[in-house]
Amino acid sequence: MLKVGLTGGVACGKSTILAMFERRGAFTIRADEIAHELMRPGQPVYDKVVAAFGAGILESDRTICRPRLAELAFGHDRISELNALVHPEVIRYQEEWLEHVRWREQQAIAIVEAALMIEANAHKRLDKLIVVTCSDEERVRRFQRRTGLDADSARVEVERRMKNQLPESEKAKIADYVIDNSGDFEFAEKQVGPIWGSLRQDEAKNR
Repeated sequence: MLKVGLTGGVACGKSTILAMFERRGAFTIRADEIAHELMRPGQPVYDKVVAAFGAGILESDRTICRPRLAELAFGHDRISELNALVHPEVIRYQEEWLEHVRWREQQAIAIVEAALMIEANAHKRLDKLIVVTCSDEERVRRFQRRTGLDADSARVEVERRMKNQLPESEKAKIADYVIDNSGDFEFAEKQVGPIWGSLRQDEAKNR
């Protein structure tokens, strides 16, 4: 089995690229979805996050309001504190998932997508690393579409979040593959295809 990491900056289209690999046969998982699951009521991470950030982040049904939590974390320079609570459990979950995939399919290509993979040193546990990049203009447009913010507010929020991440240019330096996702779907597909072929060759060498 080949274990692959996929990462990139805010609103660069990581999920879109991940889906392209999934359609080609990759097993995939997203760290954001893992974190969402781990922060459900009754989970240890939930209790730790609520204890640290207070009941003000909770909805009426006692679930965590993720936008409210993000505002506290990013707006008050507490993102490192949040990451310290969540990342270890997310990585542990990823390791268990990878073992499950290995048991299910010995010749699998398993791709883990995470925004802060390099920052958490989780990429060192994997065989290959893919970094997704895009232009600043496209990043703001995508974030604006996703959040409904106006252009100026979207740009401010993107810049604030990017300050808490390693620059994409630095991530690209340690990547095995870099995908420029500044263009349209076809532009990205033309890059994903050859990378998938290379990953298949690498997996075959690992057998």
